[in-house]
Amino acid sequence: MSGSRAAIRYAKAILSFALEQQKEVQVNEDMMLIATTIEESDELQVLLTSPVIKTELKKAALNQLFASKVSSLTIGLINLLIDNKRLAILSYVAKKYTVLFDKLKGIEVAKVTSAFPLTDALNKKVLSKVKELTGKEATIENVINPEIIGGFILRIGDVQYDASVANKLQGLKRQFESESYRKL
Repeated sequence: MSGSRAAIRYAKAILSFALEQQKEVQVNEDMMLIATTIEESDELQVLLTSPVIKTELKKAALNQLFASKVSSLTIGLINLLIDNKRLAILSYVAKKYTVLFDKLKGIEVAKVTSAFPLTDALNKKVLSKVKELTGKEATIENVINPEIIGGFILRIGDVQYDASVANKLQGLKRQFESESYRKL
């Protein structure tokens, strides 16, 4: 993904600056708000990434959206991204900040890939299971992938548990192929 290395650098810089000012929790809340807002709005995604829309219009729109809701540190980051012509990576910066913040606080990120969005009840079950397995608090990142058909894939750090229907079907296919090969 273009800009992901830059997003990490910006996220590390704003985290460092927020830690110095002891506002890292507030900035994390800001980043979660920004990431969610951008993710839920196709129009905002177009606004941020379009080279046709003037910078002044982008800045005005972001100020109207976030100025009263986020800290001055976060507004400073947005202005820095505007000045450096990197506004298109704002969503990535916000997500990377949250990942870095969670790592700093000892919170694991459990990536759950499922065919459908997780319900609140299922989210709670996954979080309690992750805490039981790792002994750490966790946040859930739900990735929707209809190709897994059903079930889920849980990834915590570099450990992965694949309980997807697609994986089970693939296993059956391999088993049938190996048995048919033995009969020849």
